[in-house]
Amino acid sequence: MAQIIKTILFSVITLCIAISLVKFPDQSLEASIRGLNIWWEVVFPSLLPFFITAELLISFGVVRFIGVLFEPIMRPLFNVPGVGSFGMFMGMASGYPTGAKIATRLRKEKQLTRVEAERLVSFTNASSPLFIFAAISVGFFHDNKLGALLAVCHYVGNIFVGLCMRFYGRSEHEWKMEQKKKNKSKTSLRRAFYAMHRARISDERPLGEILGDAVIHSVKTLVMVGGFIVLFSVLTKLMFLIGFTSVIAKLVEQLLMVFSISTEFGLPIISGLFEITIGVQSISGVNDTLLVQATLVSFILGFNGFSVQAQVASIISKTDIRFTPYFFARILHGFFASTLTIFLYKPLYLDRQAFDMYDVPVAHTTSVNRWMDILTTIASVGPYITIICIIASFLLLYRRFIK
Repeated sequence: MAQIIKTILFSVITLCIAISLVKFPDQSLEASIRGLNIWWEVVFPSLLPFFITAELLISFGVVRFIGVLFEPIMRPLFNVPGVGSFGMFMGMASGYPTGAKIATRLRKEKQLTRVEAERLVSFTNASSPLFIFAAISVGFFHDNKLGALLAVCHYVGNIFVGLCMRFYGRSEHEWKMEQKKKNKSKTSLRRAFYAMHRARISDERPLGEILGDAVIHSVKTLVMVGGFIVLFSVLTKLMFLIGFTSVIAKLVEQLLMVFSISTEFGLPIISGLFEITIGVQSISGVNDTLLVQATLVSFILGFNGFSVQAQVASIISKTDIRFTPYFFARILHGFFASTLTIFLYKPLYLDRQAFDMYDVPVAHTTSVNRWMDILTTIASVGPYITIICIIASFLLLYRRFIK
């Protein structure tokens, strides 16, 4: 009976989409072109080098090398093998859905169990620094200082998700195996090098074939990503035209009233739940306090939007990795990121604004400007500094603990 209901439901939804496309051909074409431009001008050129590089690093065994070195950090913190660090760093640097792509590849090579892959997917699909600093902060809010606040909250919130998801799927047997691995997992450059060498020689493909496969697999994945971007761009536009988005927005507005938030955010929030760029742009246009805007933007960035979630679901569908843990982690990430935004808004944004507005003597203007340039540069790499400091701190604590 359940399958019959699913058949009827999917058929009705698809039929409604087809009718809407026929009824609004001009608007559908405009939305489709917009999604295609985003993919061709931003997503494709920014992600293709990362995807190809990731494929080559896995094929040449460099990921195994990294895995052995980071095993003493990733296992105690996130309960995933050291190779998960590669997916975490690449996911933060290049943005979604890179983390899902790498986790899927590692799962196919059996470097991760199913539960470990599900943990890894849950906290390695983050927004790229370029999107946060350039598109959101400068492009939408015209305030480059806002980027540091959003980035810190986004990436630290993602780490909190990883720390929470370490307990997902943890059985008594796995706990015992984890203790054995923890006792054996000590950093060794020699062991890391031999692991890399064994991984490279185990791949018997010639160099030309490895390069060709890396390009083909990366392009195929990006074509799929582009299809989802265009599809959700059109669906978001159609739902707005037929009034479906407005109906859901009314329900969201009732919830916003409970938290004393302007009901004008109802429609932008719904748009952001489906497509991040449209939602964030709409939120930036609402006349309200920046704290509320930044909090809602942080939640949408953590949630990823159904468009990105569909891309991740399509990528992991080729393996036995389940989608439910990833979806739960997205809600958790949105909650963490928005909460951190509320608490860090004053120290990371207001205090910096007050420093900029401080009355400086004319004689010291040049030196102050020089220091502000330095601070702006530091802020642009703030997420990376934060991640490195956290990892270094945990590494020192862990080495002290095992001694």
